[in-house]
Amino acid sequence: MTPPASGGGGTGGDGGGRTQRQQQEQGGIGQTIVGFIRIAVFWYFASKFFTSKKPSDPSLLMSNIFQKGESLDMWLYLSEHDKFNDFSNESALFWHETNIPYAVWVPESTRSLSLKYYPAEALKHNGSFYAHVFFARSGFPVDPNDPEYHPVNAYGKTHPIVTYLPKSKADKRRSLLGNSEGSEQDIVSQMIDDGQIDSKDDPVEWVSYWKPNVTINLVDDFTRYPLNGVPPNIAPYLNVEPTTGNYFPSIFFNEFWLLRDKLIPINETVTELPLNLEVGPISMTKWQLFQQIDQSFQIHRTYGSMLEGEGDELKRVFLEGNPYLLGITMIVSLLHSVFDFLAFKNDIQFWNKNKSMEGLSAKSVVVNFICQLIVFLYLLDNDTSWMILASSGIGVCIEFWKIGKAMHIEIDRSGRIPMLRFRDRESYAGNKTKEYDDLAMKYLSYVLFFLVACFSVYSLMYERHKSWYSWILSSLTSCVYMFGFIMMLPQLFINYKLKSVAHLPWRQMTYKFLNTIIDDLFAFVIKMPTLHRLSVFRDDLIFLIYLYQRWIYPVDKTRVNEFGFGGEDDKVTGAEVSAEKEEEKKTK
Repeated sequence: MTPPASGGGGTGGDGGGRTQRQQQEQGGIGQTIVGFIRIAVFWYFASKFFTSKKPSDPSLLMSNIFQKGESLDMWLYLSEHDKFNDFSNESALFWHETNIPYAVWVPESTRSLSLKYYPAEALKHNGSFYAHVFFARSGFPVDPNDPEYHPVNAYGKTHPIVTYLPKSKADKRRSLLGNSEGSEQDIVSQMIDDGQIDSKDDPVEWVSYWKPNVTINLVDDFTRYPLNGVPPNIAPYLNVEPTTGNYFPSIFFNEFWLLRDKLIPINETVTELPLNLEVGPISMTKWQLFQQIDQSFQIHRTYGSMLEGEGDELKRVFLEGNPYLLGITMIVSLLHSVFDFLAFKNDIQFWNKNKSMEGLSAKSVVVNFICQLIVFLYLLDNDTSWMILASSGIGVCIEFWKIGKAMHIEIDRSGRIPMLRFRDRESYAGNKTKEYDDLAMKYLSYVLFFLVACFSVYSLMYERHKSWYSWILSSLTSCVYMFGFIMMLPQLFINYKLKSVAHLPWRQMTYKFLNTIIDDLFAFVIKMPTLHRLSVFRDDLIFLIYLYQRWIYPVDKTRVNEFGFGGEDDKVTGAEVSAEKEEEKKTK
């Protein structure tokens, strides 16, 4: 229903009609929003009056069988079977606690025990092993064969202590020169992740791993759920007692902080295994948060946006890092992303509006494209996640687009196979910029080729590679990371020869310089190779030289800026206007 038109007086005719139409056009968006609000309000009241109400009768709701603060007894049995009913076997009982207050956050609610377990022969040969934990009201048994046993007073849950991961397999890398002492020493045994298994290889052999930490959490949950309305994220973990329809406290085996490198491989040489046990309460919010994070990691691994082990590395940051330092790192990372986006945006704007290559190094643009392409091929050869590949691929496309802005790209169809031909733009070839650019690249290429050749020979002699193609890619990629700063030097030489920096995209460079400062902070905070840490400060030196050049070289009004305009254009325009005014005075 539309609102009635308001009557008005004093204005009419076409003027009033035009005003009314303008108001209707301006208020179109507002009326649409109001319409959505009205629909939402109507739906709300309709759902209140015409849908079935939630059950208010306590008999139609399920609640927690145990009360807050009620004392519980706990039994933990260890066995090689997933089902356990041998309660009379005292050797299987490894831990027993009494009078544990449920859902009360006091020191008595948390108990712990550390012990040594001596594995049997079956366990050493990929055997299974389980922990069976049972809770009961204090004074009541958990053995169903006991005369005082009642199913409402006791319940339990089973959890595997042994997990299975793919066996270490030989690395495909080898010495390409064949100068190893023996073929067996040339093979490096390296652990692979689940997502890195090649289905074309032989069937994967699985090895058992021991979980040294078992944390048992009782969820602090006293929510009254409808019988048919339990949330889907809680329903799979809710243990409902069939006779009463109520639920037992959820038992959560907390492995969120159990990282993969803490697991202990089980083989014939293992004589004893550590086992650290702990029982305690956990809040409903924390329990759901752990589940949500684990499900999110699993989804990312399924879609290929996260590799196996990356989730553990992220957890390690929170587990081993300083909380204050972690907070600063998160804020700085957010600023780094913002500055990176702004630098990317201004870089696109600069090259999109740039009309002249005067003062800019066209060869640096081409070399940057080659470096980006090498990095992309290297990531593709090393089975990187598709999100990183997509980001690198977009960067390659943008660098190629910048070549089209810096040079003329033509298709030569004179031969049998069409070829791309690159031709310098007139604004670049018709001045001293090309001469200085060629001179700078000539001497820098000598240094760069010498460094690349030395590093490639070293890598070939002392490192292992899957193939000659992998050796070429890894050598070129390492050189890009280590000697990439050399590609920034031709622009410094051009600035020095022209005695001007007005042609540079200073907005983009400012954001990149801010990102470099943030990288300096990361260099002290995050563990990284020494060579990479040095590369961060090396970029600082280059940017400081750019800033020094901006300070010592005055602004040249005659030089074309990044938008294709110069200061002389304003002067000429002003002179033409003054001349026109004088002519008008003479005619008058």
